[in-house]
Parts: sequence; C-alpha cells; structure tokens
Amino acid sequence: MIARHTKILEILTEHKKIEVVKLAEFINVSQVTARRDLDQLEEQGLVRREHGYALISASDDINNRLSYHYDTKKAIAEAAASCVQNGETVMIESGSCCAAFANELAVTKRDVTIITNSAFIAGYIRRQPGAKIVLLGGDFQPESQVMVGPITKKCAEEFFVDKLFIGTDGHTEKTGFTNKDRMRAEAVRDMAKQASNVIILTESEKFSKQGVVSLIDTKQVSKVYTDGRLSEITETHLRNQGVEVIKI
Repeated sequence: MIARHTKILEILTEHKKIEVVKLAEFINVSQVTARRDLDQLEEQGLVRREHGYALISASDDINNRLSYHYDTKKAIAEAAASCVQNGETVMIESGSCCAAFANELAVTKRDVTIITNSAFIAGYIRRQPGAKIVLLGGDFQPESQVMVGPITKKCAEEFFVDKLFIGTDGHTEKTGFTNKDRMRAEAVRDMAKQASNVIILTESEKFSKQGVVSLIDTKQVSKVYTDGRLSEITETHLRNQGVEVIKI
C-alpha cells in the first residue's frame, strides 16, 4: 500500500466521512488523483463512495484497521517477534497489531506454530512457509473474521502455551484493558487461562480510549509492546502493576 493510501485511511478513520474535494486538499493532490486512489481503496473493500463523499468501511473490518497506522503496527510486530524462538508454539488473538505480528513470525521465524481464533490471521499468512496454523473453532463473526463462544473455549482448553499475544481497544487505570465486543473479550480470557504470559500489542493511542467491556486485568499482563508516544504517566502505572513496557 502506498503512503498516500495510508494517509487517506487515517483521515477517514478520524473524520468517518469527508467530501472528496476536501480530501484532495488534505493530501495535496488533484481531485482526479484523489478519486483514483479512492477507487483503488474501494476495490479492496476499505472505503465506500457516495454522492461526492468518501466513507471508511465497517469499523470492525480488520483489513481496514490493519491499514491504519500500518508502519507503527509493523514496528511493534517486529519488536515483539524478538521474544519468540524458532520452534515455539504461541497463541495469538485477533486484531490488527496481532495480524502484523503473526505475519512477522511467519516471515522471520522457523517452525513456529500459531494457535489462533482469527480466520483473518490464518488467511493472511497462509502463503508464508515459516508458520503452522491451528485455527480454533467457534461462532464466526464475519466483519472481524474471528471465532468466539463456547466452542472456542473448548478448543483453547486443549492447549498450553508460554505466550498469548492480544490486542486491546482501550485502557484506563480504573478499568484495566477493555474491549468493544463482549464475545471477543470472553474468548481472550478463555485463551489467557491456557497461557503462562499474556502480552499486549497495541498503539499508544489506545491508552486514551475505553472499551465497553472488561478484557483483562492489568496485573494479568506480563508485557506491553507499544509505540514511543505512550505517556510517562501511563507507563509508570503499567510498571507499578508489574507490566514490562517495551516502546519502539
């Protein structure tokens, strides 16, 4: 994806809906170029067009979220991959940072087994030779392409791993880590029971947001990989809760 497309997705994620004329001004290109870019992004299912406006596609679509701040997510993924050894088996929950991380493992590691409830991750890295995928069953959520529910819990109980990697939709000192979807949050907690360490991969901006349901208590998290814009106040709070913070 070219840098201009990434910028367009970031603008649409922030504004939700914007006139094509104004979008062209934002990215400093002609309206013709802006419309051509939007056509290409619409073909990929990332944006929608209507009556002179551009809109972001469904907010839970993982292709959309992976494209947003992609360079930051890739850097987080590269840093987190250093804690996984060749031949190791890990669990990875659904999410855009987690998808970037799974791809990094598949590209840079040998004989890694990834246990995941994310059909998107399974498809995203299917052509990479470096990873074996174990896809957990369950009720399928089409937009996020993730498996949830009692079947997912039952499948996860068959495995024991050292590391579970998850994303988050938000965090505050009061609530701990939070999520927007109750069923996905339950799946995370079920998978966390089978792992010795829970590791969160997320952009720093999530620490200024709050989801609607509890995901996991801060004290249950071993490490957080995030970007360098994490505030000192939040970093201090995490460290005081026993969380190792790695900023890229």
